[in-house]
Amino acid sequence: MMKIGKVITAMVTPFNSEGKVDYEQTKKLLDHLIANGSDAIILAGTTGESPTLTYDEKVSLFKLAVDYTQKRVPIIAGTGTNNTRASIHLTEVATKLGVDGILLVSPYYNKPSQLGIYEHFKAIAQATHLPIMLYNIPSRTGSQIDASTTISLSKIENIQAIKESSGDLELMATIIENTDDHFQVYTGDDSQALPSLAIGAKGVVSVAAHLIGKEIQNMINAYLNGNVVEAAQLHRQLLPIMKALFIAPNPVCVKYAISQLHFNVGSVRLPLASITKVEKELIDQQIRQINNG
Repeated sequence: MMKIGKVITAMVTPFNSEGKVDYEQTKKLLDHLIANGSDAIILAGTTGESPTLTYDEKVSLFKLAVDYTQKRVPIIAGTGTNNTRASIHLTEVATKLGVDGILLVSPYYNKPSQLGIYEHFKAIAQATHLPIMLYNIPSRTGSQIDASTTISLSKIENIQAIKESSGDLELMATIIENTDDHFQVYTGDDSQALPSLAIGAKGVVSVAAHLIGKEIQNMINAYLNGNVVEAAQLHRQLLPIMKALFIAPNPVCVKYAISQLHFNVGSVRLPLASITKVEKELIDQQIRQINNG
């Protein structure tokens, strides 16, 4: 079984003033996340701006994270693309570097059939012994992984989890009900962390954990310990910052918010636009509330 805990942080990729990957800030951010509630960390996912990272940058990030964290938390490498052969190659390289798991996004732009999606993931899974987390985010990819396809893929030994970012709790419930206990469903939406737990999800792949990782852990633990009223109260308290981080395309807002915590992770790469004055004001308001918590 994929042992990655309840709160997995999809980490931003720090850039310097020239827009290059800042590896020293990456180390500092890894330390921060590990100390503040992250059970595992995903690199080169959506929040890590994977579409604008080069192959060499991804490999360098994977190597740095493995070498620097020294197994303090599992490191999951985002190696999925809409090119099956390229995804296989990057997965093989990440496996050799010593990452602990693989994240595979549904193929984007090509608009494959469900059979094509199944064969794509199956081919990549055969290229590694590592546990694999699928990633369904149709709002970005234009490629929906149907529940029936996920259920079929769960029968492949090393496909052991899914990050469900469809926002469809009914779809998630169908997957949970029709897969074996070893297959773990995570929501990819911070605001759905508690509702997803209620239908049997394992936890959350989080963006907000950059800021409130310990608070999300407290909410989840309260629910799992039977303190449902307390968990609901914590959920309502955390919801405003969770929602605020998505008033602009992710990771625009979270990168700005992190910079206010004295981590200079830089801005985003084009075609994402930098945060606006209005968006900054909204995020600043939420940060003040967190600090006054």
